[in-house]
Amino acid sequence: MTAMPDRVSIIVPALNEADGIVATLAMLQPLRILGHEVILADGGSSDDTVVLARGLTDAITFSARGRSQQMNVGAGQAAGDIFLFLHADTRLPERALHHMLDGLKATGQVWGRFDVRLSGRHPLLRVVERMMNWRSRLTGIATGDQAMFICRDAFLAVGGYPAIALMEDIALSRTLNRQFGAPLCLEATVMSSSRRWDQNGILRTMLLMWCLRLAYFFGVSPERLARQYEVPGR
Repeated sequence: MTAMPDRVSIIVPALNEADGIVATLAMLQPLRILGHEVILADGGSSDDTVVLARGLTDAITFSARGRSQQMNVGAGQAAGDIFLFLHADTRLPERALHHMLDGLKATGQVWGRFDVRLSGRHPLLRVVERMMNWRSRLTGIATGDQAMFICRDAFLAVGGYPAIALMEDIALSRTLNRQFGAPLCLEATVMSSSRRWDQNGILRTMLLMWCLRLAYFFGVSPERLARQYEVPGR
């Protein structure tokens, strides 16, 4: 096998993900064989996340807890031409990097995301995921669950993720939209864990997320919002 012409750095922010980190990283090993790299960006795990990740990654970075900071530190160690930010509870589709690289080259866009499907079977989750994908296409805003990817130069040009406690993906999307235009919205689908909906109730979680987004839109600080929304792995 030969390496693809563009090297991708897959950056996985993690915090106490020992139960699932091996499964996540194991699925990325064929991409490492092709010459891409996998970086675990740990936020101070107190379980065996880091121990389990050794040997399945090209680098492990350490920072204070917070996805924006973890992903920025991981990106600072990345050697790839494109950064793919993959949550520890999210699985890429088959030929994910082919879809991504081909799409970026064909359109000239510099950033994008995948469609998302949630892992649970409840019918309401099908509504949630369709709304997430539809809203993203309509607004040009991507979420971390959709596995955002960004060309290195564009990521560096906007200064990476903003140093905020919540809504960092929305804030970065807005900045990228202003400077580089709309995202590439791939129909290829990542599978993201539905654990926060399962744990807190689907309708309750939907309402909370809508309220948080609305509050952020009207200027409530991400730090204040973060106190109302505890995200697994954040």
